[in-house]
Amino acid sequence: MKAVDCIIRNARVAGTGNVRDIEITDGIISSITESSQAGAKDIIDAEKRLVCPPFVDPHLHLDAALTVGNPDFNRSGTLQEGIRLWGEYKKNLSIEDIKSRAYRAITWMVSQGTTFVRSHVDVSEPALTGVKALTELKSELKGIVDIQLVAFPQDGIFTFPEGKALLEKSLAMGIDVVGGIPHNELTREDGIKDVELVFALAEERDLLIDIHCDETDDDQSRFLETVAALTIKKGMEGRVTASHTTAMHSYNNAYTIKLIGNLARAGMHIIVNPFDNSILQARGDSYPKRRGITRVDELLAGGVNIAVGHDSILDPWYPLGRGNMLHALNLLIHIAQLAGYDELVSAIDLITGRAALLLNIQDRYGIEEGKPADLIILDAADEFEAVRLMPECLYVMRSGKVIARTEPSYSTVELSRGREVVDLNFHS
Repeated sequence: MKAVDCIIRNARVAGTGNVRDIEITDGIISSITESSQAGAKDIIDAEKRLVCPPFVDPHLHLDAALTVGNPDFNRSGTLQEGIRLWGEYKKNLSIEDIKSRAYRAITWMVSQGTTFVRSHVDVSEPALTGVKALTELKSELKGIVDIQLVAFPQDGIFTFPEGKALLEKSLAMGIDVVGGIPHNELTREDGIKDVELVFALAEERDLLIDIHCDETDDDQSRFLETVAALTIKKGMEGRVTASHTTAMHSYNNAYTIKLIGNLARAGMHIIVNPFDNSILQARGDSYPKRRGITRVDELLAGGVNIAVGHDSILDPWYPLGRGNMLHALNLLIHIAQLAGYDELVSAIDLITGRAALLLNIQDRYGIEEGKPADLIILDAADEFEAVRLMPECLYVMRSGKVIARTEPSYSTVELSRGREVVDLNFHS
């Protein structure tokens, strides 16, 4: 029997409520037991804190991360101005610039518990500099951070002559997922062609699909139904994702009921991006203002898999952010009114297990015996406290190796009973 390399004692295992000892051997979870009797050179006492798989960010734009203020700030705060500013910035892109910014953003994310990322990369830029930069970074970080890259035609596929060729060229450069943006095409007909081409390319190359779909307030933007129909007709259930889908917040209820049924039948995944869309959507509204978020509660109730993305970190579309998935989740809980106790407790699955399913990594993801020892320890007593407190990530472990650790904050107060250490956990 091989010696145990590490034991995490007193771990409250996410999804179970149980406090267990986790044994790790050769980077694999070798045992989850009530009380390990094994010896190990490394022992971490989780002190009954929540231990869960690493966070998954299924929707990010690493090529644009940390560009806020260049060449100018988004003064109007609109999607359109963000696209214009990015269009100016990307005229002078370099591989070194993109890698430097993306690497810095990833260090922030890893320190806060995220080690699985799906990043869109703009393939509307003639030199495909972003693709070159992020494929290099993906290779450099292999085994530490998993990065899936989506070929994302930011300017549309059919809005300029080179669009289709650039998308196809990018797929031969280390891209994992085919993307589209049908609502940004010149006409509805071109939008349908956008979706059809994405499916054809994905089938041809056996790639996953992730389409920016109906990211608008227009209730007549209905490309999602085409995506669902093609998923069913082509037998691609479980392999297709639609991101944003904010137009759904404006669809009539009768249409939406039918659509959600088709999405569930198609086994489609939906990604919600609360940071960007709460800022960018409904800009044409006076009052009352729409929330700018798709119908999260109804989709979940209808059996559709949903995950939460950070989307932007300090870029032309979203001027804030620090790469913290718990912050994104907490915002969604408020906007989507997921305040029932069961909803709160299960919400963390929107940035863990549900997102892993979307990335198609579920066979190697999760705290189970025989799976890689990829896990995090949060400074929270349980899932409820994790989504409430958005606490520090005390340890981040990848294949049994600690790759990040954070000292929790330490506060004291002196009131009528003397000096006390502050513990913000409501649950003990």
